Amino acid sequence: MTAPPRRVTQRDIARMAGVSQATVSLVLNNRTDAEVRIAPETRDRVLRVIAETGYAADPVARRLASRYNRIIGVFTYEPAFPSGSRDFFHPFLLGIEDYAERLGCDLLLFTSAPVVDGRRRIFHQDNRLRLADGCILLGREIDGAELHRLNRDGYPYVAVGRRDDAGGPVPYVGADYASAVSQLVEIALRHGHRRLTYVSAGTTAESSEDRRRGFHATAESAGQMSALASEADATIDTLLADGTTVVFVEDFATAVALQSAARRRGLTVPGDLSIVTLGDPTVAVPTDITFTGFRIPREEMGRQSVEVLTGVIDGSADGVQQRLLPCELVEGITLGTPDPAVDRR
Repeated sequence: MTAPPRRVTQRDIARMAGVSQATVSLVLNNRTDAEVRIAPETRDRVLRVIAETGYAADPVARRLASRYNRIIGVFTYEPAFPSGSRDFFHPFLLGIEDYAERLGCDLLLFTSAPVVDGRRRIFHQDNRLRLADGCILLGREIDGAELHRLNRDGYPYVAVGRRDDAGGPVPYVGADYASAVSQLVEIALRHGHRRLTYVSAGTTAESSEDRRRGFHATAESAGQMSALASEADATIDTLLADGTTVVFVEDFATAVALQSAARRRGLTVPGDLSIVTLGDPTVAVPTDITFTGFRIPREEMGRQSVEVLTGVIDGSADGVQQRLLPCELVEGITLGTPDPAVDRR
């Protein structure tokens, strides 16, 4: 199937016309700022490229251009600026940048927030949120008190990832972890697994709660034995001793460590123990194994967070937008049929 042609953006127009993206924006909106004068020949060149490419401005971008600065803030509760393509936050930022570019908006990265009790804080004496029309919040755990204040103050924002109510509903774009984990449990049950263990990363984040909820609800509704273990307690010995045949691991690095430990013991995965991962690596972990699990739609979450935020900013959103996007299941090689000959006592 042939992919649809890529939408022409203001950046493309600027490159082909040999001008800045700001100049293209001024031409499109028929603006003549007092401090910026566009030569007639430059304006004609931009208009000619627009006509040749068939460029059509996004209607959301036009609404924003007429009333706002078209600056979107990005606030991260953890260091999120990518050090490499495998950085966990990198795809989120790619999606945010892609949709902001489509709208002709600039991104403002809030990097001066102080660290209090090991975490960045939005609100402080030099808070600069108002420099942006609205803000996207990134982080595995987002402070509920700060969400409550954002709701109270009426500042436009969107959280990446599902968030519990905080003095009112929180606008978010998240991943449907509960459904993804539920599907993986169902697959394991069809393979004949009857003793399932969930290895928790030990956080109280909503994303972890959703994963655990999907696991327990599906396993218990099928009448199967399920258990919850911490990363510290989940060793090959303890898992096999309690009869576990498949382990669902929240943290990818822990899954890799379990697989390596099994191999050192002369055990096989999935023959002696099946391992299912519940998301993408949060840090780069070297492994040549394709684990059964799912991928988080991180780039699309970034794109849609900008889309939702623009609706909040310009007032076109119909109520508080809360979206959960489906995860992509990965078949992998680490989930199989349990071997009845394995001694699990």
